[in-house]
Amino acid sequence: MLKKYFGDYGGMFVPETLVAPLKEVEQAFIAIQDDDVFQRELQDLLVNYAGRSTPLTHAKNLSKIAGCNIYLKREDLLHGGAHKTNNTLGQALLAKRMGKTRIIAETGAGQHGVATAMAGALLGIPVDVYMGSIDVARQAMNVERMKLFGATVHSVDSGSATLKDAINDALRDWVTNVENTYYCFGTAAGPYPFPSLVAYMQRVIGVEAREQILEMAGALPDAAFACVGGGSNAIGLFSGFLEDDTVQLFGAEAAGEGLSSHKHAATLLKGDLGVFHGMLSKFVQDADGQIAQTHSVSAGLDYPGIGPEHVLLQEKERVTYLGVTDEEALNAFELIAKQEGILAAFESCHAVALAMREAKRFSKDANLLINVSGRGDKDLESYVRLRGAV
Repeated sequence: MLKKYFGDYGGMFVPETLVAPLKEVEQAFIAIQDDDVFQRELQDLLVNYAGRSTPLTHAKNLSKIAGCNIYLKREDLLHGGAHKTNNTLGQALLAKRMGKTRIIAETGAGQHGVATAMAGALLGIPVDVYMGSIDVARQAMNVERMKLFGATVHSVDSGSATLKDAINDALRDWVTNVENTYYCFGTAAGPYPFPSLVAYMQRVIGVEAREQILEMAGALPDAAFACVGGGSNAIGLFSGFLEDDTVQLFGAEAAGEGLSSHKHAATLLKGDLGVFHGMLSKFVQDADGQIAQTHSVSAGLDYPGIGPEHVLLQEKERVTYLGVTDEEALNAFELIAKQEGILAAFESCHAVALAMREAKRFSKDANLLINVSGRGDKDLESYVRLRGAV
């Protein structure tokens, strides 16, 4: 489960002061994989606190529109409202095992921040969350949730004031406070061992989804869809089907105002190789090779990079990554609400939009699996601002 590189991508490109704490995380991660006490405690929290397993819903109304069977993996029903809870419970337990007395985290849409704050409250560990000031404004409800759970939220005004800048400030904090602080990284990206560690914590999505669709549909899905920002919910879902050649895998990137515009966050489609946030991966860059400002209606996908495993999966042509515009995501937000009574996160609606768009390529008997990675309450204010009163 522990990979420093995915093909040529990944690695640990960090200041010397972070090498030792990253190796400390690596050794703790290796140890807990075969630690029955840790695994039992984590499983108990996932079941009895977070509410796993999450359901698989046959979306009958969407299926009629799509012309084939649509199944929804309901991570939006996990405690906290998103898949992020899988990761934060595991990493918070890891921090406790390592004897750390403080946890820091970055967040974009606020879901990872909320999940980290919940885990910290549960385990009695103080939490500091870094969040870009633009995201603080557009995800105000999640900011209040973090504060209610006892976390301190730091608004970051530098750069584009979004997720990449929140990560920058969190890394600066960690450099300064490595002795007592654990950095709970939110996605399957960043310096080793975080891409492997986060993928390990999120693999439960794919394990459950595989078992559930075999039971409900009697077969593996013909295709599986997930949104891709940093890439953790997608890696989690895809992990259940990577070895099954009959299952097509699709990642929905944020095309923003369109791939011909500079206002997008489609890293795999428009990015170039570079080193940033401790990893060799693909990033959206300007003509001078500097990290470019990105745009997405979805704060959680508004990131100029991508986890290294996704770059390898694209290179191997195992996963097809396609762009979904803001307009398509907003339309999907309305569609799944009105047809299925589900308020899905803007992030997840990128996956819904892509699945509905691609459905015409499949037969009427095909089974398409979509990961609904989060709940959309946090996005309702933004939706009303963008589209007007419902």
